[in-house]
Amino acid sequence: MTKVVIAMSGGVDSSVAAALLQKQGYEVTGMMLRLWSEPGKENSNRCCTPDAMAQARRVAARLEIPFYVVDGREVFHNTVVSAFLDGYANGQTPNPCLVCNRQIRWEFLLKHALALGAEFMATGHYVRKQVAEDGRQLLLKGIDPAKDQSYVLHVLTQEKLAHALFPIGDFTKPQIRAIAEDLGLSVARRPDSQDLCFLAGEDYRGFLQRHGPQMLTPGEIVDRAGNVLGQHSGLPNYTIGQRKGLGLTSPEPLYVLGREAASNRLVVGGASDLGQSELLAINVNWTNGHTPSTGFRAMVKTRYTAAPAPALVQPLEGSTHVSVHFESPQRDLTPGQAAVFYEDDLVLGGGIITQTR
Repeated sequence: MTKVVIAMSGGVDSSVAAALLQKQGYEVTGMMLRLWSEPGKENSNRCCTPDAMAQARRVAARLEIPFYVVDGREVFHNTVVSAFLDGYANGQTPNPCLVCNRQIRWEFLLKHALALGAEFMATGHYVRKQVAEDGRQLLLKGIDPAKDQSYVLHVLTQEKLAHALFPIGDFTKPQIRAIAEDLGLSVARRPDSQDLCFLAGEDYRGFLQRHGPQMLTPGEIVDRAGNVLGQHSGLPNYTIGQRKGLGLTSPEPLYVLGREAASNRLVVGGASDLGQSELLAINVNWTNGHTPSTGFRAMVKTRYTAAPAPALVQPLEGSTHVSVHFESPQRDLTPGQAAVFYEDDLVLGGGIITQTR
């Protein structure tokens, strides 16, 4: 019998994933990460509260599968939280879920799963996997467009995908809840977690104030020509495309266009300045196992909630960097977020946005 470890969170998705794997004939073991929380906020971390752990244990007991908790607090803090703080310090808007999936779930936890003798590790992500005729591992969108999570899993390499299973990618969220009800799982109606786990439901600005107050230094607000229009309260307090809360008087609405970390200046402009047609992305992972040498057309998604837009993707510097040229200007292109490339439902690859224009 093939052994598989299911990464459990105490939520309905990973719980049903465990049940589906068991039904498919796998020897299933549940494994849950204990992640870093600020001292005193352990009960609020969205990923691993005591209640979430109790729920996961209850599901494992219901399914009669072994269950283990892996202490990942130190590695999580040293990678995910540190990258989050470094990103804001460098004028970016980081996506810690990308770092977590690459280095925590599909590196740190996968090693524990393989050490346990498992051939695969499974998660409750809404994505699908197929194996091409030439043996390449293909990652595809989940069939539920409202829940598809392929954007954050574009970081998976061919090696990692070879050990990956995604049991719920062929289902919609209502179907998953219905399965949980039919199985009598206590998590069937458990609400989804939306926020970053280590923020414990708090606005990120408060977290930065405690852990990186030096990056909240006031500075100048300028237009594209460098004219000083006012003062900002710290670059991380503002997001690309933001209109309200700038404290400026102007005959036309002004929006945040960029954040210059080196000069500590916030750049603003009118609505006509918001659209940008090009970006540079670095550290590209070619998820589908094919590294292109020439430009190609694809649908490109630049935020988890953004709609994909048609663009020309041009590989640079050995294909670890790419330039992306959109057919029409895009709003809110943000350094620190990922640009992910699709061909229909197939994830081709993606990298981190560093420059836009």
